Amino acid sequence: MHVSILILEPAKSQFGDLRREFRAAAAADWDVRLISSVEELMTQVADRSEHHLVIVPEEFDDEPASGLELISMIRSAAPDAPVVVTAETGNVDLAARAIAAGATDFLVRGGRLPRRIATLLGKLRKLLEMIDRNRLLDEHNAQLRETIQARLKIVGDSPQIRGLLDRVRRVAEVPRPVLIVGERGTGKELVARAIHFAAGPSNRPIVTVNCAAFNDALLESELFGHERWAFTGADAMQRGKFEQADGGTLFLDEIGHMSLPFQEKILRVVEYGTFTRVGGAAELKTTARIIAATNRDLTEMIRNEEFLADLYDRLTFETIEVPSLRERTGDVEVLARYFLDQFSRETPSLGGKTLSKAAARAMRAYRFPGNVRELKNLIERAAYRDTTSEIAPEDLGLPEADAAGDGSFQSKLDTFARRLIANAMRTADGNQARAARDLGLSYHQFRYYLKKYDVVADGGG
Repeated sequence: MHVSILILEPAKSQFGDLRREFRAAAAADWDVRLISSVEELMTQVADRSEHHLVIVPEEFDDEPASGLELISMIRSAAPDAPVVVTAETGNVDLAARAIAAGATDFLVRGGRLPRRIATLLGKLRKLLEMIDRNRLLDEHNAQLRETIQARLKIVGDSPQIRGLLDRVRRVAEVPRPVLIVGERGTGKELVARAIHFAAGPSNRPIVTVNCAAFNDALLESELFGHERWAFTGADAMQRGKFEQADGGTLFLDEIGHMSLPFQEKILRVVEYGTFTRVGGAAELKTTARIIAATNRDLTEMIRNEEFLADLYDRLTFETIEVPSLRERTGDVEVLARYFLDQFSRETPSLGGKTLSKAAARAMRAYRFPGNVRELKNLIERAAYRDTTSEIAPEDLGLPEADAAGDGSFQSKLDTFARRLIANAMRTADGNQARAARDLGLSYHQFRYYLKKYDVVADGGG
C-alpha cells in the first residue's frame, strides 16, 4: 500500500521540521511532500492511483480557500482520504470545529512532535488499510458492473446506471423475489436478466412470461402446466413455466395485468414454492427465483383494491426502479452511437454511418416518452433513411417542439442553471473552486452541477 503524505505549507510558515518528522516516522516506501498552494494540493489529491494522507494548517491565506474550508474541498475530491488539521498549540474548540468540518484528526505541533506523529500514524495506518480494502472491493464491483454491461448490453455510464448495476449485483446474491418498476421501454427485462446471470452459472434456465398476453385460464396453464385431458384439446401433459424455470429464474413481466383471483394463486407459489398443474392433484415444488416487472403504480392499485398487498409485500424483497431516459440524458448520445454501430454491423449494405453533433443535440433535447426502445427504433430508422454518411437532425424526424426542448418550467430552469455554471467557469478561467465561490456554492455542490449539466471543465458548455 503506497501512501503520499501531503503537507500544505502556508506562505508565512516553514513546515520543513514537520516534513522531517513525518519522514522519520512513516514507512520507508511512503512519500512526504510539502505543497505550497491549494490548487497544487487539489491536483495531487485528485490522483486516485495512490493513497493520500493530507495535513492542512488551521489557517491558510492563499486562494481559493482558507482554514477549515479546505476540508470540504478535499472531501469532495477524495472522500476517503484522511485529513489532519495541524496547529501550533492545542485548542479544544478548534479541534472540535475541525472534526465537525470533516477532519479525521487534529495534530498539535510544538513539543513532543515526534511522539505525536508516531501516535497519529499508528491510528491512521489501520484506517488506510481499511480504505485500501474498500478500494479493492470498489474495483471488483466496477469489474462486475462492466461484466454485466458487456454481457447484457446495458449501455451507459450515468450515475443512475452505475447505481442500478450496483443494486443488481447486490440483490443477485440473495435468492429472494425482486420487483422491477419503470416506464415502458426502459429495459426492465434486461435488468431481470442481469440479476439472473449475476446470481450464478449461465446454464441455469431463465424463463419469461408476459402476463398481459394471456387471460386467466391460459395464464394458469402457461405457468403451472396441465395434466393430460385437463381440458378439451389437452391430449398430453405439459410442464408449466414454474417447472421449466426450476433452479433458475422466472421473469413475470407486466404483473400488474393479473386479475385479483389469479394473484391469489401466484401468492401461494411465492410464499411456499408449491403449486399444482391444471387438472392435477399432486403438489409440485419449484425453486425458481421470481422476478416481476411492471410499468404500473402497484401501490395505487393496492389502494384501489386492484392488487393484493400481501403479494406486493412478498415480491418486494428488493424494488429496483429503472430510470427513464429523461433522467439519464448523459447516456442518450452513448446509446445512440451504440445502436448505430450495432445496426451498421447488422446491415452492412447501408454503409458506415456517423451521428452529427446537431443530431446529438436534438436528441438530448427530446423527451423520449418511449425511452431506450424508442431511441433504438429512432436511430435505426434514421440510418435507413439517410442517404449520406452522416445522420442529421432532419433524418431523425423529431417533432420541432420536442427537438428544441419541451419548454417546461424544469427545462427552462435547467437551461438557466447550465448557463450560470458555464459563465462562472469562464469568469474563473476554469478554476472550479473559484467558480463555486462566485456562485455561492460549496465545491462539492459545484462539482455535482458541473457533471449534471455536462459543462466541460475548461469553461465551455
